[in-house]
Amino acid sequence: MSSDIPQSGPNAAANVDSVRIEDEMEQSYIDYAMSVIAGRALPDVRDGLKPVHRRILYAMHEEGVTSSAGHRKSSSVVGDTMGDYHPHGDSAIYDALARLAQDFSMRAPLVDGQGNFGSVDGDPPAAMRYTEARMSAIAGELLEDIEKDTVDFQSNYDDRLEEPAVLPSAFPNLLVNGSSGIAVGMSTNVPPHNLGEVIDATIHLIENPNCAVEDLMEHVKGPDFPTGAEIVGREAIHSAYTTGRGRVRMRASYETEEAGTHERIVVTELPYQQNKAKLVEHIADLVNDGTLDGVSDLRDESDRDGIRIVIELKQGALVDVVENQLLEHCLEKTFGVINLALVDGEPQVLDLKELLGHYLEHRREVVRRRSEHDLAEAEERAHILSGRLTALENADDVVELIQAADDRDAAKSALSETYDFSERQADHIVRMQLGSLTALEAEEIEAEYGNVEREIERLETILGSDSELDRVITDELRAVKEEYADDRRTRIVEDYGTVTREDLIPDEEVVVVMTENDYIKRMPAANFDPQGRGGKGIIGTKLKDGDRVSSVFRANTHDYLLAFTNRGYVHRLKVYEVPEMGRTARGKSAINLVNLDDGEDITAVVATDDLTEEECLTMVTREGYVKRTCASDFANIHSGGLIATRLEDGDELVDVTVTNDGGDLLIGTEQGMAIRFPKDEAREMGRSARGVNAIKLEGEDAVAGLVAATDDADLLTVTENGYGKRTPMEEYRTQSRYGKGLKDIKTNERNGRVTAIESATAADDLVVMSEGGQIIRTRVGDISTVGRNTMGVKIMTLDDDRVACIDVLGD
Repeated sequence: MSSDIPQSGPNAAANVDSVRIEDEMEQSYIDYAMSVIAGRALPDVRDGLKPVHRRILYAMHEEGVTSSAGHRKSSSVVGDTMGDYHPHGDSAIYDALARLAQDFSMRAPLVDGQGNFGSVDGDPPAAMRYTEARMSAIAGELLEDIEKDTVDFQSNYDDRLEEPAVLPSAFPNLLVNGSSGIAVGMSTNVPPHNLGEVIDATIHLIENPNCAVEDLMEHVKGPDFPTGAEIVGREAIHSAYTTGRGRVRMRASYETEEAGTHERIVVTELPYQQNKAKLVEHIADLVNDGTLDGVSDLRDESDRDGIRIVIELKQGALVDVVENQLLEHCLEKTFGVINLALVDGEPQVLDLKELLGHYLEHRREVVRRRSEHDLAEAEERAHILSGRLTALENADDVVELIQAADDRDAAKSALSETYDFSERQADHIVRMQLGSLTALEAEEIEAEYGNVEREIERLETILGSDSELDRVITDELRAVKEEYADDRRTRIVEDYGTVTREDLIPDEEVVVVMTENDYIKRMPAANFDPQGRGGKGIIGTKLKDGDRVSSVFRANTHDYLLAFTNRGYVHRLKVYEVPEMGRTARGKSAINLVNLDDGEDITAVVATDDLTEEECLTMVTREGYVKRTCASDFANIHSGGLIATRLEDGDELVDVTVTNDGGDLLIGTEQGMAIRFPKDEAREMGRSARGVNAIKLEGEDAVAGLVAATDDADLLTVTENGYGKRTPMEEYRTQSRYGKGLKDIKTNERNGRVTAIESATAADDLVVMSEGGQIIRTRVGDISTVGRNTMGVKIMTLDDDRVACIDVLGD
């Protein structure tokens, strides 16, 4: 004890305790830490809000600055919040208000702002005197029914007013909008999610309280960031949802565009919380110091419609290499998930089920307290209406009794003694106007009394049944979803360890076109809307003088194809490596994709994803030889290709199809003949075998194509002059191999020779491409079903042109 402390007299301390300074510092630090944790940095698990955000919204609610009101100066909102609820400085409040208005920070913004509230470039909001704000519509759902004693209130900082300890929160805001904050010795970083997915998971938990986290993950696929982009891999998502912690890898979305003689990479979506201006600056630094090769120009063309960062590549630059360098250095970042929130005032790390479970507990309490409040009001109203009905039944006596009373108090006492009215009933009846004694008024009171009685019964049912209370919560959650839910913005792609171009290619159906001079390209199949048969179609590719279309086939961008050539070779083709180009583009040389000799063309393709070891590849040649070869014989194909079949001089491989054991094969010829015979008659052979005779060809006839015959499909035949027909497969009777076959279609001067045959149904689409580059997509169902040996109908109008090839797009 210091001798300077007076022990007596007017300045003596009333009570002095001796404490160790270490103990005092420890306790003071703990008090400070808990103050920061509970009062500033961490969100409440129930409404997902920190105190400053809750106070901003409540202040706006109290001042009537709702979504249905006009905007108000942000400085006014900040002033009301600071003066009444949050005395921590206007800049802190305005920063929090601005974030609530940023659609690139909040998945469901809680403030509707007018003016500059910042940007993805890191620009700060304009001064609060220049901006205006009001609550967003969905923010109103957080405060819905707050006046019905649904949550506890506490005194504000100076005991003048009361503020809510938590908001009623009609949806799980903590998961929808996420939260981040740094407290003393701990931090939180909850990612935003899709509202519809979160509500679906909440309803699933209500209906299945014993479900596992993995069951909830069937609904909540992963974080859904307001800026979109991609999440790479699912392992970190699973960790975050099962343990409350995980490191989610985010990747920018981009696409490659043709720009004359070179290509460009265009970034269209950024990872969450990535500063766009700093990203552009970082890319420029990488180019300048030589880390990033192949870039000739860099521009930020972003506007209000979205992000567009253009990275121009040098002519001849390898796009894949530049993409991988960008991903390694700047287009990917990590979001460290820490699902830390306050549960009953204490910080806890929570898994997905616990997050939703605590919200549900809160929501059940809110609905229960609201129902109790509404029930009390309804019972009070029913009590008053009951008195009014009694008074109306005895209207004359009541009026006479009131007139005979000396004053209002005497009248109330007389009414209570005569009709056993309560004090509230008697006071209400004394104050009634004579106009309320009419018959019409009586009917209205009786109707209202009936409605109130039914409302009381409904509320008592809710309060008496947990399942009924949960049904109310479920219905209200579904209403919020119906009103505010939108589509997922962030895509989840698989993590294959290393980034490949295939990961970044959209999974879509495409049409691949190849010419005799070995130009190749792919185009989205969606670019070609179905047209009525008989039209000219549209330009499908631009050709050099003397070049012609040799093949067209549909595929998926992620397919690995076996490409068979007329010379009897097979090559492995990755569809995503085929350059995507517009309809009027010529394409690019296929030399780096498929090594073809002069005069060698692709005549058939087979997707390897569909193959099993039990299946065979059945091949037919122009001169009528057929054979089946086990699919496993094509497992290892080197860059130069592989022999698929042995050909006689002058013969060519025409078509290849996948077949199983049993069933029939059907072969069509250029002069319109067709033969159907059992598959087993074309025995299985090795790759180097020639095959066996399939059909007897007369004169200059040649095989046009091959299909696996099934009676639930039609045979579609198309001729070189653009005519065709479909005929039920069952009209082609099965016969022995190496016969002349039956007449399929008339090949006269109008039709010309048969170009190809396909197996198709009415639900399929047919793509026809001419040698000159015109393409048409039409519905197979629009092509007449007729018998064998008929003329067919016009499918495509051709001017000095011929059909080069066809393909069928399945339903």
